[in-house]
Amino acid sequence: MKKCYRVEKSAIHGKGLFARTKITEGEVLGMCATRPVSEAGLHTLTLHDGSLVDVTCTLKYINHHKTANVIYYDDFSVVALRDIAAGEELLHDYGDEWS
Repeated sequence: MKKCYRVEKSAIHGKGLFARTKITEGEVLGMCATRPVSEAGLHTLTLHDGSLVDVTCTLKYINHHKTANVIYYDDFSVVALRDIAAGEELLHDYGDEWS
């Protein structure tokens, strides 16, 4: 699968992930590579059971925004919530604690 995104400087937070080409609603961008950790860090996801995993692949650069255009699913897939234009930053809503 050719990656439809690239890492660039983000106005939101340091580095971000940006669409390289147009991404279609429902398109799977990839699967997060993860490893279990005991303490939260910069690229840590908290699972429903309270356990922690660090995202170890490029998808870790998806920044938080209340107007999300991608979503992480429980199987660690990342899917487009709507059509995303080339050059647009990929954003996920991490929840109210990140507002």
